[in-house]
This record gives sequence, C-alpha cells and structure tokens, in this order.
Amino acid sequence: MTRISRRGLRRRCTTALRELGLPDTFDLPALCAALSASRGRPLRRMPVPGLHDVCGLWIATDSADLIAYEQHTSAPHQDHIVLHEIGHVLCDHFPATLSAAEQARLLLPGLDPALIRRVLGRTGYSSTEEREAEYLASLLGERTRPADPDTSATGRLRSALEGGHRGG
Repeated sequence: MTRISRRGLRRRCTTALRELGLPDTFDLPALCAALSASRGRPLRRMPVPGLHDVCGLWIATDSADLIAYEQHTSAPHQDHIVLHEIGHVLCDHFPATLSAAEQARLLLPGLDPALIRRVLGRTGYSSTEEREAEYLASLLGERTRPADPDTSATGRLRSALEGGHRGG
C-alpha cells in the first residue's frame, strides 16, 4: 500500500466503518457477528499466551477469519488488539513480507499451513496498513461498549463505589 494522507486515512476508515451498518454503540461480540455476516464466514477470537513479538494476528483461511490476541494482558488491551485486527479485515490488508504459510509456521506451528490464506501480525505502527488498522481500531473503540458493563473495570469500580455509598 502506498503512503496515504491523514485526510485519506480518515476518509477510508470512516467509510469502512459506515459500510458495516452498525448502531451508534455496540459490543465486541455484536461487531464480530456483523463482520462475520457481511463476509459470509465465521470470525473467531482466540486468546493465545505468549505471542511475544506481536500482540495480535489476523489469520484468514478459506472458510473463516481467526483473530489471535495476547491472552496475558488486560481485557481492554485484548479488546483493542481485536479491534486492530478487525481494522485489517475491514481494509482487506495483505502482509508485505513473509508469506502466510511462513508466518503460520513460525507463529502457529500446530496449524496446517495449507489452511492459511493470509496472516497479519502487528509489531509496530510504521506502515500505512498498521496506521490504518490502528486508526480504525480507535474509531471502533469509541463506539464499543462492554458486553456486560458490570464485568468491565469501570462497571466494577462504579459498583464498588455505589455499594460504599449505600452502606454509609
């Protein structure tokens, strides 16, 4: 992908988001379901321990999209990683360096490379594709609410504070 201006980046990302046809706010499972429906294939999220050099991966097979994310990080960080990888899906990015089979062999040795069409992993934000996916993740994050607000960090804090006021 060639270098893109900030205005072009913003326009491309807002168009991709608008085309999903989501409500003003949504949770991550609803986003994944909408994306799955629009692509006509399941999108599965997979927590993976110890991804090391990358926080997340988008793995496209012939029959599904898999998003692997670092298991040993906070829930908000996990959500952001998934949103970033969804940004790659929405923008239909392709890796520029290693082939999908090479990346799969290095990162997910237990997965049959013949099943993989594409793998994208994030290690930095220098490429246009990474900037685009990160910007789209931020736009998605602004509209995403926790699936169960009572289990979010904010929900737990609110509940703890409200509980303290009732007793005193």
